Amino acid sequence: MIEHYLPVGSTYAGDIDSLVMLIFWLVGFWFILCELAFFYLIIKFRKKDGVKSQYVTGEEKSQKRWISWPHMLVLVCDVFILVGAVRVWYDVKQDLPPAQETVRVIAQQWAWTFVHPGLDGQLDTADDIATVNQLHLEVNKLYHYKLESKDVLHNFSVPVFRLKQDAIPGRMITGWFEPTITGEYDIQCAEICGIGHGLMPARVIIKTKEEQAAWVAERSGVSLAATSTQNPLLAATASQPSQLAQAGAVQE
Repeated sequence: MIEHYLPVGSTYAGDIDSLVMLIFWLVGFWFILCELAFFYLIIKFRKKDGVKSQYVTGEEKSQKRWISWPHMLVLVCDVFILVGAVRVWYDVKQDLPPAQETVRVIAQQWAWTFVHPGLDGQLDTADDIATVNQLHLEVNKLYHYKLESKDVLHNFSVPVFRLKQDAIPGRMITGWFEPTITGEYDIQCAEICGIGHGLMPARVIIKTKEEQAAWVAERSGVSLAATSTQNPLLAATASQPSQLAQAGAVQE
């Protein structure tokens, strides 16, 4: 049902949707049942002329069962929800599979900065690619993200991935996702972080392997050219964009 309104964009998005739908149907079933019982009792015991009202203490077994039996059945449903929730929580938040690539996500009032690995595929090296409000990813590649905040509490929310993670000042939080579809989708801050909270959108751009390799090669050349003005040792590398592109194609 959810996928009709929002695409399933990560490997665990379907599991989260299934858990939401499980809760929806179980809660919806008991809601409808309770409302039917509620109106049935209202109609059955409505005020009637010449009939005195009764004082009911609820202590008799025949009266208690209206509470105790549904209570036990609801607890059984809660067990199913709890088991499903723990399984999904473990897969998404605790079981960290090996990464094929790592990106850095930096939140601040009121923008997102994303740092991507360059041609060497390693983060925190000279050819890193920094972008503002645009996260560039390759489809079917497993990513770790390093999430941090420069100022206040933010929340890194990617609805198409079914991902929400608080960014806490002073902490670096590691998580993961694996995109399964291509296209451009929303990134949001899902935490009220100040007057510009509503003006803090970003986009995740998911491309094929070839498209991502071309983008990395192009942006790595620009990044190295800028860095070479501060480090002469990089000047020779930065002056050969065609070789960078070929290197990117070989690595990919």
